[in-house]
Amino acid sequence: MKKILIFLALVASVSCTQKKELGSESRPIQFALVPGQDSAVLMENGKILEKWIHDQTGLYVKMQVPVSFIAVVEGLGSQRVDIAIVNTFGYIMAHEKYQASARLIGVNLGHSEYWGQIITANPKIQSLKDLNGKKFAFVDPASTSGYLLAAKLMKDENIKPSEVMFAGKHDSVVTMVYQGRIDAGATYNTPAENGVPQDARRLVVQQFPDVYEKVRILKLTGPIPSDPVVVRKNLPPEIEAKLISALKSFGSTPEGAKALKNLYHLTGFKDCTDKDYDSVRKLLLDMGKSVQDFVK
Repeated sequence: MKKILIFLALVASVSCTQKKELGSESRPIQFALVPGQDSAVLMENGKILEKWIHDQTGLYVKMQVPVSFIAVVEGLGSQRVDIAIVNTFGYIMAHEKYQASARLIGVNLGHSEYWGQIITANPKIQSLKDLNGKKFAFVDPASTSGYLLAAKLMKDENIKPSEVMFAGKHDSVVTMVYQGRIDAGATYNTPAENGVPQDARRLVVQQFPDVYEKVRILKLTGPIPSDPVVVRKNLPPEIEAKLISALKSFGSTPEGAKALKNLYHLTGFKDCTDKDYDSVRKLLLDMGKSVQDFVK
């Protein structure tokens, strides 16, 4: 009887292990989306990507939008995140600290780079020097376009605002500038399409239809390589290959193309390597900083 019970326990153990295999329904792959804009928008479109991956690969995936840029990095390190679309500087952190790897780079109409911008609605601000003594908002300390590029420019130009804050998201910075709560801020920029601006102001145009007239671009910063798709250390290669293949084909359908645009203003992905992000490392060196300076 004792032998039978031991046998049954072993069978149950094996069965439980099989059920918890990564990519199974009981242990879905954790896919994080960097929280650069409204979390509801990210989750709504992320769910479309989640379903696409399952339909193409049979793998179960669970989308998540962590509370901050750094939370995505730390998730990759703790294996609470298996794969992520992360901001450029966040990837540099995740690679150096946790050996995460960039596998794909975002593409927008054939381009794999984007810019930062400094925006304002204050008529008294006509040049960078006018930012001295003013209130300024960045996005997040780990944001490339929403912090790093603007911080370097302000350092180079010896610009010293009277007050600096972090709004957390690109749309929050635009809103604060629009409402006059701050004098200027840093967000991302992508080129206009068919005469229609596609920078961070577009994130709030439904709420503030006159945002393009009221909020203007004071200065562009960059360019920098686009956001990558990053996998954690020791993600099984066969799972990684399936995920990457599904992501590459996501923009091939009208629904997928729309979701990619809504997520991070992309039209697709292409292969990349860690070397594609060396320019960002050089930017840090030029600032006299290292990744550790930005990790709290």
